[in-house]
Amino acid sequence: MKSWVLFSVLLAAIVHTPAATAAEAQATPPYAMPSTHMWDMPSDGGELYRIFVSYPAGEPPADGYPVLYVLDGNASFASFAETRRIQERYDIGKAIVVGVGYPTDLAYDTRRLNDYTPPLLNPPPPQWRKLAHYKSGGRDVFLDFLTGTLRAEIGRRYQIDLNRQSLFGHSLGGLLALHALYTRPQAFQSIVAASPSLDWNEQGVLREEREFTARLTSGKVGKTSRLLVVVGGRDVDDDPYPAEAFAHRLDLLSIYGLRTRFRRYEEEGHMSVPARAVTDTLRFVFEAR
Repeated sequence: MKSWVLFSVLLAAIVHTPAATAAEAQATPPYAMPSTHMWDMPSDGGELYRIFVSYPAGEPPADGYPVLYVLDGNASFASFAETRRIQERYDIGKAIVVGVGYPTDLAYDTRRLNDYTPPLLNPPPPQWRKLAHYKSGGRDVFLDFLTGTLRAEIGRRYQIDLNRQSLFGHSLGGLLALHALYTRPQAFQSIVAASPSLDWNEQGVLREEREFTARLTSGKVGKTSRLLVVVGGRDVDDDPYPAEAFAHRLDLLSIYGLRTRFRRYEEEGHMSVPARAVTDTLRFVFEAR
């Protein structure tokens, strides 16, 4: 199954998932997660996002809480939030998790295609033709919102450590996370790319990797994000072997200041990798160093 097939499956779920009846909704009120806030907010361009926040109890540290931004928040926020909450006595729980999603109760929204990708090639590669009628190419506008408007709003509502901001993205979100590393290497202290869609646009991300490597090795980057790459051994959407080779290439850049780790979950597939990676991600971005 290629990524466009996965996208089609998710789209079908969005279109055909039945809504609960009014009687069912009244009889079974929704569960509210403890230690969380949620609100909808627009970007500077008027796009509406749903923001989910998991926060610790008690007084924040003097420097403020470190923050992890989780893409596809509708799908992944709950796993990160509860894992953080039950470990508040440890470093990985004394932090804030921000899920960035969309104003829907569904796990995924088609808008992610635009927010996480460069423009689709024209003409598109054969495997991507079914996605050509969806909007794409808005990743830099989305990153402006993520690192600008949203970060400022989180800082207004909570006491945060601006020097410890991290990002988690899965699949196309993992591709966006790598774009953030390559183009804004100081924007996040730590980045986690889970099953990144390296094959998008005929592996167009390789050009960004080469350009970043050239800047880094010539001393033009300075301090850069730390990177964790995680994949599933049963991932048939984004082959784990290119991702492993990619992580190895970046690991060779450690002499220039880039710190890279790689984890392979042998029993996990494309859609189960995010849940499996929750604790490893929280440890990577939040443990005291």
